[in-house]
Amino acid sequence: MQYFILGAKNSSLTADVSHQVSRQTNFFTSYFASINWNQIISKIVTIFLSLLLLSLFFILVNWVGKRIISRSFKTTRKNEHLTVNRINTIYTLSLNIFHYSVLFFYFYAVLSVLGIPVGTLIAGAGIMSVALGLGAQGFVTDVVTGFFILLEQQFDVGDEVKIGLIEGSIHAIGLRTTQIIGYDGTLHFIPNRNITIVSNLSRNDMRALIDIYFDPTENIKDMSLIIKKVNEKLTPHFPDITKKPTLLGTVDSGKGSLALRVVIYTKNGAQYEIQRTFLAAYLEELTKAGFKINNSPLNLANAQ
Repeated sequence: MQYFILGAKNSSLTADVSHQVSRQTNFFTSYFASINWNQIISKIVTIFLSLLLLSLFFILVNWVGKRIISRSFKTTRKNEHLTVNRINTIYTLSLNIFHYSVLFFYFYAVLSVLGIPVGTLIAGAGIMSVALGLGAQGFVTDVVTGFFILLEQQFDVGDEVKIGLIEGSIHAIGLRTTQIIGYDGTLHFIPNRNITIVSNLSRNDMRALIDIYFDPTENIKDMSLIIKKVNEKLTPHFPDITKKPTLLGTVDSGKGSLALRVVIYTKNGAQYEIQRTFLAAYLEELTKAGFKINNSPLNLANAQ
């Protein structure tokens, strides 16, 4: 009798489980059957095509805009009132601003297509402004500093500069960073807020000092005549010389040795080649004339 009761209970339990499983299965079946799959697939395809066309549109806008900016600055470069470096600076900055503007409107359009309430997000941004402001202080400082760098024309693209421990030529000036190509070819990205002291080596002529060390027993007048002849011979071959070589006369190095000093003013970047060429010519002609030349260290300095 007990076995019959247990069997009846097990049979009842199995029937309940089977009934519940059947109800759940019917629920999921009816739920999936009620979904309008055609509408969902159609919406997905529509959004995908909209995003694709939108992306192609902004790619076209970006390409056309950059072409227009490039052609506009080609015409501007013919203006003699603006330096090439200044035009290149404004050109790179214009491309930078245009690029960020296109990205902003592109993401705005994408969010709108996806149905995200952009207006609500912008309004809600005010609530997070305090938190974001603390994290964006560095960015705002970069932008403000970059603005004043451009306003004060501290440097332009192509200028030779020294910023902190980094020396090289300005490659690009952006709203947030300044790019410098070092003399070893390294590209440095410097946040504008870190630019405090700028040494611009391209605004004035560079000064090359050439010291020719000689024995005190030599005839200084004869040596001076040879140096002047070399200057007259070489100067016409170097258009980068902005001020003709000047023989300053005899100077004391402070170590008991005398030298004839020549100063030459050149355009930025040309001083090294001119210094080497003139020094080699001086030594060659003086040696041919029989003068005894001591060690002659190089001496280059910036224009004062």
